[in-house]
Amino acid sequence: MQKKSIEIKGSNFTLLVLYLNDKNIDLINQSLYKKIQECPKFFKNAPIIVNVSGLCNTADWKKIKEIIISHGFLVVGVSGCTETNPLKKTIIDSGLPILSERKKINSDLISNFYIDTKKNTKKSIINKIEKTHIIDIPVRSGQKIYAKHADLVVINNVSAGAELVADGNIHIYGTVRGRVLAGADGDTTRKIFCTELFAELVSISGEYWLLDQIPSEFIGKSAQIYLKNKFLTINFLS
Repeated sequence: MQKKSIEIKGSNFTLLVLYLNDKNIDLINQSLYKKIQECPKFFKNAPIIVNVSGLCNTADWKKIKEIIISHGFLVVGVSGCTETNPLKKTIIDSGLPILSERKKINSDLISNFYIDTKKNTKKSIINKIEKTHIIDIPVRSGQKIYAKHADLVVINNVSAGAELVADGNIHIYGTVRGRVLAGADGDTTRKIFCTELFAELVSISGEYWLLDQIPSEFIGKSAQIYLKNKFLTINFLS
């Protein structure tokens, strides 16, 4: 059978969401600069959703967009804009789509960037966990693996620039240098287990550490990462 020339299908992507809570251009510029200095490679050419729900109606969207782009981000859409918001027409005229948040966006967590997911109760999340996903080949840079309603087990190495996302726990039996996000649907009981920790970013239910925030004694070691009293905690695996 002849293959169709195009197809349009639904899919899942992990995107950064930048929440703007102040219209001050200089403050936005300074805040973005400081954040990017923490992990330049992580943010370079990163696609991003801009949430404007915290902006007042008099914000200068044109200048704000220019500032965000000047820092190397690729703005792919805007969320948090109501039908009556005067900014809506300006945003549309700037060539960007207005995104509905009825379906929440899974996002990597960065300071004023945070996971924007629906918080389910512990019971409802546990009931949705399905069969564990097992990956036994290397996960290369640029690849993304998402285990929806399931745990994810990787029996190999994870390269820098790769991304592992799971609604459940994540186990990595190899060296991990990419991004690892467990409890992506909001379950704070999920954990990350790995045998050689060099991750660019680790996140449990939206709480995160970049590589330079992981305690140095755990770098390259076997460790488990989890939330305790809403704070990320790390221990050696015995």
